[in-house]
Formats: sequence, structure tokens, C-alpha cells
Amino acid sequence: MTFDLSALPEFRGKMMKNAALAPYTWFRVGGTADMLVLPADIEDLQTVLKALPTEVPVTVLGVGSNTIVRDGGIEGVVIRLMGKYWGDIRREGDRSLTARAGALDLSVAKAAAREGLSGLSFLSGIPGSIGGAVRTNAGCYGHELSDVVTAVDGVTRTGDLVRLSRDEIGFSYRHTDFPSDIIVTELHLRGETGGDPEILAEEIAAHQKRRAETQPIKDKTGGSTFANPDPPGTSDARSSWKLIDAAGCRGLKVGGAMVSEKHCNFLINTGDATAADIEALGELVRARVLDHSGVDLRWEIRRIGRLQAG
Repeated sequence: MTFDLSALPEFRGKMMKNAALAPYTWFRVGGTADMLVLPADIEDLQTVLKALPTEVPVTVLGVGSNTIVRDGGIEGVVIRLMGKYWGDIRREGDRSLTARAGALDLSVAKAAAREGLSGLSFLSGIPGSIGGAVRTNAGCYGHELSDVVTAVDGVTRTGDLVRLSRDEIGFSYRHTDFPSDIIVTELHLRGETGGDPEILAEEIAAHQKRRAETQPIKDKTGGSTFANPDPPGTSDARSSWKLIDAAGCRGLKVGGAMVSEKHCNFLINTGDATAADIEALGELVRARVLDHSGVDLRWEIRRIGRLQAG
């Protein structure tokens, strides 16, 4: 497959051929992208998508928090929506906040707190960018993105602008029906007015403290590996970490990958892991949990790209 994006004089972002992707992921593993594109803004993104032949695969990579890029790299074009433009967050109307896809979840929570909008502080406990939270209906502390999103803007594979309402997205526990051929560019969020900015800031600080105490956030990891078997609110809901622990997987290793001793629903790159090590460890954990408890854990971390040849 061949394609050439060099003849786009109106493009103002950056393009890199055979770009290493490991530095862009929290696990720090993975192969190269045939082409890595960093659009300067939404017009840049549209320019690229309109110029690409439809048969060229397009993959979006945010901050790489909940992602394993496989060792064989990614075919086609990888688009990364990061930088000042893509991180913009602004107040719109009485109760609304709009955040572009590259804004960190923590930054969105802090912006809402400054505006006195309550109900969004839970976002501070979700690693990564707000755009990536859409496809998995990310959540924590008993709340999910679906609780606060009103609409999502995006760009189609052919470069057209679209907006999907909350009801069109099809939210469910750690899943949405958001179309795979639409790139998320902006979220419209709704909070509650009248919040005290100082109290909301304290909530966020408490969430951050709790994460630091219970999760291996200083390690090369990718967030929660598996979705809990039961949605929040389910009677006697089962937790993935408890099932993993009960199956004897705490501290389990494959190559340079290890199940965290601190929180065993986190996998860690101890220093020299490959993407194959991490994915194989995850599958080993799934097999042991299935054998021990009969629960078939579902990956929450996205695994993308080609397996290493040979």
C-alpha cells in the first residue's frame, strides 16, 4: 500500500514516516507507524482525511494511556490529536463545558472546578484524554462519561464534520456504539452550577491522592486492564482485581511484563517488556481467572497494530 501526503501545501501540522510509537504510549512499547500525522487543528485534520485514499487505514492515538501498540507497528496513518489547540477547554452557556479531544481528563475536571460546575470531578480519576474516553464510556468512582456528555463532534473518514447526540452514541458499561470511522474531535459536557471551586478542587485532590495510594501510577502501565464483570450498581458486583488476585496472579510475570503487586488489574512494563509480553500476560491472566472462577474477563485496554513477524 502506497500513499503520499507530501503534496499538501495547506497542511500546517507535522508528518513523520516510519515513526516510533513507543514514546507516545504509557507502556513505552510498540512498533512504528507507517505515517504519523499531527494535525494543527480541525481544518488540518480534514485536509489529511480528504487527501487519503479510502483504502488507507487510519488509527487515532491520544496520549496512549489505555493502549497497547503491538510490536509490528501500525499500518497506514496514525493520527495524534495533541497540543494546545486540541487541548482547548471552554465554558459554553450556563451549565456546559466543551473540551477538544486532546484535553486530558484531569484538565477537564480542573476546568469544571474553576467554573464552579460540579459533577465532573470524577474525570480526574481517569487516565488519558477526553477523546479516548468516548469509545469505552470511561468512568470511575461510580460515574461514567455517559453521565455528563450531551453530544460529541467528529470528522468522518472522508473529512466531513458530524455531531452525535448522547442518545445516538449508544452508551453502555465500558462500551459505546460510536462509529469506528468517525474521529472524535470535541465533547460537550454538562455539569451542575453553583459548585464551590475550592470544594471541587479538594475533591479532585482527594481523587488524585487515592489514585497515588492504590494504583501504580509511577510505573509504565496503561490503566485498568480489564473491565469489571458487572456494571456499577449491580448487586454483589464482582471486581476484576479481586478475581485476578483470587486466581493467584498478583506479581505474575511474562518476560518484562508483570501484574502489579499494588493493584492487580494493572499490568506493568518493568523495563524491558515488549508489547507481546504485555498482551501475553493479559491473556494468561484471563485464562487463569476463567479457570478459577468461570469469569471471562474483557479487555478494557485497546490493543492495536500488527503482531511482530516471526
